[in-house]
Amino acid sequence: MRSTFLLFVGLLSLVSCSSAWAEKRVALVVGISKYQSVPRLINPARDAEAMSALFKKAGFDVVESGRDLGISDLRRSIRQFSDTSRDVDISVVYYAGHGIEVDGTNYLVPADARLASDFDVEDETISLDRVLKALDGAKRLKLIILDACRDNPFTKTMKRTVSTRSIGRGLAKIEPSMSDTLVAYAAKAGAVANDGDGQNSPFASALVKYIAEPGLDLRLAFGRVRDDVLKSTGYRQEPFVYGSLGGETVALVPQASKPADPEASARTDYELAAQIGTREAWDSFLAAHRSGLYADLARAQTSKLIAAEQMRAKADDARREAEGQAAKKAAEFRSQLEEQTARQTSEAKQKISEQAKKELEEARRQVAEQAKKQLEDAKHQVEIARQEAETARRQVEEAKRQAVADAQKQVEQAKREAALERDKIAALSPPASAPGNAALPAVPQMDQADIARLLQAHLKRVGCNPGNVDGNWDAASKGALESFNKNAQTKLNVQLASLDALDSVRGKTERVCPLVCKKGQRADGDRCIQTGCESGYFLNSSGACEKKPEPAAKPQTATRREPVAREPAPRRAGSVGGGGKCFTFGGKTYCE
Repeated sequence: MRSTFLLFVGLLSLVSCSSAWAEKRVALVVGISKYQSVPRLINPARDAEAMSALFKKAGFDVVESGRDLGISDLRRSIRQFSDTSRDVDISVVYYAGHGIEVDGTNYLVPADARLASDFDVEDETISLDRVLKALDGAKRLKLIILDACRDNPFTKTMKRTVSTRSIGRGLAKIEPSMSDTLVAYAAKAGAVANDGDGQNSPFASALVKYIAEPGLDLRLAFGRVRDDVLKSTGYRQEPFVYGSLGGETVALVPQASKPADPEASARTDYELAAQIGTREAWDSFLAAHRSGLYADLARAQTSKLIAAEQMRAKADDARREAEGQAAKKAAEFRSQLEEQTARQTSEAKQKISEQAKKELEEARRQVAEQAKKQLEDAKHQVEIARQEAETARRQVEEAKRQAVADAQKQVEQAKREAALERDKIAALSPPASAPGNAALPAVPQMDQADIARLLQAHLKRVGCNPGNVDGNWDAASKGALESFNKNAQTKLNVQLASLDALDSVRGKTERVCPLVCKKGQRADGDRCIQTGCESGYFLNSSGACEKKPEPAAKPQTATRREPVAREPAPRRAGSVGGGGKCFTFGGKTYCE
């Protein structure tokens, strides 16, 4: 029992302590402010610096950055980052600077671009499609953030070589073909973003504020970025996100794990030991947890069980002693009766007068009355011993129930104290940026066989006999739960041992299913007693059916020959002493 309990506790701890593998995250941050052919931009370099610091603070494994890159350096940075992104979990590219849309295709404009004509776009810029391909090796998230929807001065000086070629305002709408991909624009397709008058652009300021919040899903984070930018720009600029993700939460920074409760394992094991309620279960708990609050509570429960066992042992000893004394008295009485009867019979044989006959009859009557009285006294002593043993048994059962109830109260008190402690810790901890971001720890699950075993034990306790308490939910167990439903007015599913059924049955403190006795028996408290016996049997003093003894052969009547009449008299068959009047008492035959 002890080894089984420790094995179950070990498996429960293994399930509840799942290892968390850190994700590998990489980022490329590019900011271009010093354009050589058009006026410089103020914020992109500062925005890129803020985003680099954000990714480093968030614990990204690699943060590559570039400032004011020309076309060659930009191509090389993207090519190198393609190698960096291979087989990582999360890959992010942030670009701040000018972007341009030509014939529905978006391009990033490096610092040395001149773009004298629309024919130079493919030579002097980097297409957004190339950047997307660089992120293809990421397994969980591919994210591109473009703060490049500013009013583009290149479109005002660029020569058109093809009249049908369109050059749009802002960036064009995009539909990423790769899975788990998001592309975020500072302003929605066709709109122009505000560079801002502060230290950073409105879009970059909102990104720094929200996207690295621990445990916050990116879709919610970009939603908050959108609301923040709309509010800060007077609803003139609306960021937009293209692409889609799966159903699980995807956050740039995982939720910080809560500190483990040092008493959590002990509390779980204590609750399991309290449900079993045996001395072996408490000994197994103390072997695993030698100190602490729950260890002290377990020792108290063990002391209660030891006291209850001692009370039961004393009651059993008293019952056995009473039964032994009653048996001894009965044996002494039988011995005395046999001696007295033999003596009186011997004396009766020597007397042939009527006076002798009267004295013999009187002796028989007195002996019978004395025997009857002593037998009744012996039966009374046995009944008193049985009642004392029954009282002791009930006291033991009450002690057990009280021990289980005390254990349950202590568990509930411990839970309340633990909840108060958590509230205190929560009050001292910094508040979360948004509600609902903390992931609750996984609740350990009980094994189905243990649920069945506990349910069978509690069904037997309330009088609904499930057969063997072995964790096998068989037909007898289903019948016991069905009987419980009938008598407790519940509608529990009898096909499986569920936690709902266990809670319902465990909550009953009295017998639920009526005691079913065999034919010829009736219920007396929590046991069946015999009320009648079959033909050829009789009900003895202990309430059991006993076979009737074979009747002794009835002696034939013989008339003593008188010396005067000399009439012959038939001899009694089997008479003792060769003749005279005979009688049977205590299974023996006596003759005058």
